[in-house]
Amino acid sequence: MKFVCPQSELNTHLSVVSRAVPSRPSRPVLANVLVTADETDQRVSLVGFDESLGITTRFEAAVDVGGILTLPAKLLGDIVARLPNEEISIELEDDEATVLVTCSSGHYQVRGLSAEDYPNLPTIEGGTVSKLSGEALIEGLRGTLFSASADETKQVLTGVHLISSTESLEFAATDGHRLAVVQTEDDQNPVDGDNDGQAMDVTIPGKAMREVERILQSYPATEAIALQFDQTQVIFDMGGQKITTRLLEGQYPNYRQLIPRKFERQMTLDRRQFATALERIAVLAEQKNNIVKLTLDSGAQTLAISVEAQDVGSGREEIPAQITGEDLEIAFNVRYLLDGIKVLPSAEVQLQCNTATSPAILTPLGGFKMTYLVMPVQIRS
Repeated sequence: MKFVCPQSELNTHLSVVSRAVPSRPSRPVLANVLVTADETDQRVSLVGFDESLGITTRFEAAVDVGGILTLPAKLLGDIVARLPNEEISIELEDDEATVLVTCSSGHYQVRGLSAEDYPNLPTIEGGTVSKLSGEALIEGLRGTLFSASADETKQVLTGVHLISSTESLEFAATDGHRLAVVQTEDDQNPVDGDNDGQAMDVTIPGKAMREVERILQSYPATEAIALQFDQTQVIFDMGGQKITTRLLEGQYPNYRQLIPRKFERQMTLDRRQFATALERIAVLAEQKNNIVKLTLDSGAQTLAISVEAQDVGSGREEIPAQITGEDLEIAFNVRYLLDGIKVLPSAEVQLQCNTATSPAILTPLGGFKMTYLVMPVQIRS
């Protein structure tokens, strides 16, 4: 194996695949990236795989001799990242396990392992093939991914639930305390095949979706993404980069029945004004328990945001609001409120609720279809 490529190109692609390399591998070879140089295509492909999430990237290189080998992800990444920004050469030495990394200022030997022991990425025979627009996918992930649970004991809640129908995608994520649902229109025709108008109803691990979102940052929004899935796996194909991941098992909660249909109280606010007031109040709230109280005053048409942090201090701010319904005091975890408000893309937001103990809903005013449900916290009188 021997190829020459720009340092910046190799560094970028190593950084991408290394995110799927486990920090505590069950086998030594899983600490490596699989490097394949293809003399015919004049391309190099890299693979990182933790036996659940796999990331594959490809890039053009001047390949003199094809070959395949696994190399230690962290060591190779650290070396390449520090090399000068110029053409570098990677060449397999005679012992068939060591490569020589050469640049203008010197060379480094890196010892790898045979590719024979590297596990194959799962493949999907048949399954369903869909095409999604990059714009719809990133819109859905930005609006939901933050709500997925970090608690590994609630495995199915650590993912994003994705449902596709003829011309739309619905994303949902919840950690049991809040729920984010985004509906996006997709003219790429996500349905391929006959499934009663609903081709996809899967829960994809949050870790994999974060990698998809990261890759999409530099992916043309107008280009379609190929998605293939069956009962256990899903593959996102984004041009020269692929993400393969196992689907989460278990029944995803029937989240639609959690969203109230009617509301006794409704409030319209300037999103930025609401967010900045919350951020200031949060400085005190975070000293204690993160709880802030909202006081709806329909007579004065104001919303008061206050915090009582015992032994630390207190704070209160008032902002104008268009309020319908009776006055109410309701409390929330300030972080949950801010997480939702920050991803709402509109200038104004609407907060709807019924009582101090029932779910509240935040929605944007405008075309973006997002529903953010957050459970209030009970406050003692």
